[in-house]
Amino acid sequence: MGAALALAERGRGRTAPNPNVGCVIVKPASAQAGDRVVGRGWTQPGGRPHAEAMALEQAGDAARGSTAYVTLEPCAHMSPRGPACSTLLAEAGVERVVVALGDPDPRTDGSGIERLRAAGITVDVGIRAEDARRSMAGFLARQSFGRPHVTLKLATSLDGCIARADGESRWITGEAARAHAHLERARHDAILVGRGTFDADGPRLDVRLAGLENRSPRRILLSGSAREPDGWTVIDAPGRIGDLDAVDYLMVEGGAQTAAAFLRADLVDRLLLYRAPILIAAGMPALGDIGLDRIADAHGRWRGIDSRVLGSDRLDAYERIRD
Repeated sequence: MGAALALAERGRGRTAPNPNVGCVIVKPASAQAGDRVVGRGWTQPGGRPHAEAMALEQAGDAARGSTAYVTLEPCAHMSPRGPACSTLLAEAGVERVVVALGDPDPRTDGSGIERLRAAGITVDVGIRAEDARRSMAGFLARQSFGRPHVTLKLATSLDGCIARADGESRWITGEAARAHAHLERARHDAILVGRGTFDADGPRLDVRLAGLENRSPRRILLSGSAREPDGWTVIDAPGRIGDLDAVDYLMVEGGAQTAAAFLRADLVDRLLLYRAPILIAAGMPALGDIGLDRIADAHGRWRGIDSRVLGSDRLDAYERIRD
């Protein structure tokens, strides 16, 4: 399942409106050989082929009698773009399917598992489910909230500043941290900044990592003006992110008032905090007013999920604790 989850990451930010799923097909040991992987697949850009279809095509006849590990329940609904994956697995003669997470899409939602079991296939569910939830957070946010999964990225000094008082901000973090931030851009369908950042910096918001240049996300501008600059989509309020077509993963990069607006609306699901070992003091703070009335209200909202050193900088990642 770990290998399937790793494959699923290859499609993150490119498969909307479909989930980024990973699949590994394993042939059990025989007298001639031990267990061996005969098929690998992950959801392709635009959502098709699905991970299972790709893995089954690679496995061919070797899929008969195999075990398929898949990060999401195989779909049960027919589509003009391809057959249901639960049907494909049954027709291929797969003997066992291990599923990380059930599919909340009402067109499947248990029907895929029922179809597999009706075909005599052994199905195990719930293997590394929490990892699968994080892996497909964008798809699940769409299903649960009708909006993209939102990552807020902040790059600050140790004392929480994003620039000097005169606006100078290049560069707070070093090369390694900036490269990591570009990798994060490549894992999102779209990236958003506010009008102030757009006017002050003229940001490109592209991915400048060798080999990933084609993974630059769609650019979104938060602005009260209806005028759309070339190559940009404009929305007038954070709550309008649900209207963005084919965007399941949204990254918010700046500035302070835009970040505060998303936090105030409780639309941030994941926080990336890059901190450089510098002090700016009387600089520009990373956040504006987020509507906090009491310190007590700030507790119990965030859970640390990652921490690492990037060159001379530090990255701490948090996720919003939700019911």
